[in-house]
Amino acid sequence: MNRQLVERELTAQGPGRGKSRRLGRSVTVNLCESPLTWLHARGHLTDREYDAGERLRADWEMAQLSPNISMRWEPVTIRGSRHDRDLNPTERQIAAKARFDGALAEAGKGLSDILWRVVCAGDSLPVAEKALEWPVRSGKLVLKLALDRVAGFYRIG
Repeated sequence: MNRQLVERELTAQGPGRGKSRRLGRSVTVNLCESPLTWLHARGHLTDREYDAGERLRADWEMAQLSPNISMRWEPVTIRGSRHDRDLNPTERQIAAKARFDGALAEAGKGLSDILWRVVCAGDSLPVAEKALEWPVRSGKLVLKLALDRVAGFYRIG
């Protein structure tokens, strides 16, 4: 995993966004760490929930659903899972899109929003809660419910 470490001032609300002023305590933050990895590393997500989120993110990336600024000229070179070995790259992309859509459908209409924002878009929980106009600290519980449903879809034990 990539690492981009910066030092931030540690405030009562967590690591500050600006440069550390060295007035109090500081913390080193990896800007490349995903919100899902952050929650799992601190014990807020179980291994099953984390694996489900990573599987959903992998399908999202394999289906190449992220926004593009221009046309993609590079060939699709994605290692397929054991079920996708006999498929060509386009078929693998279509299969990943079908799995991604199925996982979001399994999560349900109200839960798929937080899944997409945190797992795929990489928004932190406070940012996702604010964008969805949810109460503060409600996102973690809803995310855990959504990841549990997605784990059932992917048959993660």
